[in-house]
Amino acid sequence: MSIKRKKILIVEDDPNFGSILVDFLRLHSFKVTLSKNGIDGLKKFKSQNFDMCILDIMMPFKDGFTLAKEIRNLNYNVPIIFLTAKSLKDDVVKGFKIGADDYIIKPFDSDILLLKIKSHFKRNFRSTLIENKKTNYKFSKFTFDSKLRQLIFNNGKPVTLSPKESDLLQLLIENINDLTSREEALIKIWKDDNYFTSRSMDVYITKIRKYLSKDPSIKIDNIHGKGFKLSI
Repeated sequence: MSIKRKKILIVEDDPNFGSILVDFLRLHSFKVTLSKNGIDGLKKFKSQNFDMCILDIMMPFKDGFTLAKEIRNLNYNVPIIFLTAKSLKDDVVKGFKIGADDYIIKPFDSDILLLKIKSHFKRNFRSTLIENKKTNYKFSKFTFDSKLRQLIFNNGKPVTLSPKESDLLQLLIENINDLTSREEALIKIWKDDNYFTSRSMDVYITKIRKYLSKDPSIKIDNIHGKGFKLSI
C-alpha cells in the first residue's frame, strides 16, 4: 500500500481544529477518519483497520492516555501520536511510557507533523522487506535466490545482481502480475522518494528488464504515475 493511502484515525474533541487537521491530511492524500471523543474513538478503532492513530489527551468521557492504553492492548504495532496542549514533562513521559511513538505539543508546525507521519510509515515499509524470510523464488524459466543475489535462467550460469537490483527484483516478484508502487519501492530500497532517487530506480528497472529479456514471456510495464508491473 502507498504511504499516501494509509488510513489515519484522529481523535480530537475540538471540532474546528479536528476539521482543519482532517482537511490538511486529506490534501496530502491520506484516508482520514475523525472521532470527537475517546469512547467513539475506541469504537471506530475496533470497527476498522487503521494504520495510525493521532490522539488528543484532554477529551470528555475518555481521555487520550486511557484510549492509547486500550488501543495498545488491541494492537501493539499501530503507530500512536499524541497531539496535545499538555506540555509538562510528566505528561510527555507518561505518553511515551503508555506506548506512544511520538508526542507533539500544540501549537505545532503542520509541515513537521506531516514529516513525522511519513517517517513512521517509512519505518514500517523498511521493516516489511527485512522481515520477509523468503529467499528462493521460481517464476517462468527463472530461479532467483535473493540471499545470494543470484538469478538463473534455465538452470544455466547464475548472474549475481547488485544489492539494489536484487531488492528491486524481489519486490517485483512478490507483486508479480500486480502493481509495485514506485513510492513503496523507493522508500523500501532507497530510503527516499525524491526526484533523483526516482530517476535512479528507472535505471535499475532497465537493467532488470535486460536480465529478464532471455524469456520473452516476461515483461515489466511502466504504469504511468504509479509504478511498475512484472507480468508473465
